[in-house]
Amino acid sequence: MKSIKIILALIVMQFTSQNVSAQEKGQIVRLAKLVIDSVHLESYKVFLKEGIETALRVEPGVLTIYALSEKDNPTHLTILETYASTEAYQSHIQTPHFLKYKTGTLHMVKSLELVETVPLLPELKVSQKRTNSKKGKR
Repeated sequence: MKSIKIILALIVMQFTSQNVSAQEKGQIVRLAKLVIDSVHLESYKVFLKEGIETALRVEPGVLTIYALSEKDNPTHLTILETYASTEAYQSHIQTPHFLKYKTGTLHMVKSLELVETVPLLPELKVSQKRTNSKKGKR
């Protein structure tokens, strides 16, 4: 239940600018709920990490991808995804890194549910603190 509250809090804090709602901007905000075969969980995480890091680095239309697992049930994952537009999402699912993730993990996924959402407070933004690898610098 705690993970659902965390997910809902994250949804509330989605990227927008100038108080324009996500729907008005054409953004897509969704949750992907997955159950992963426990035998493949560590391998799945490797594919997931590579796919997320690549998408966030090279795709300007991918605004957020944040993955969580349930504390008491680590094979149950929820991924929060925010795309700038339908076109950005369609482009994302055709990229080599997404296709590598999708085909590489297909046999690992026991179930997948995609949930379309609407941000409740779209004027709030997700903030990330970036740290410098050198001690004492941010």
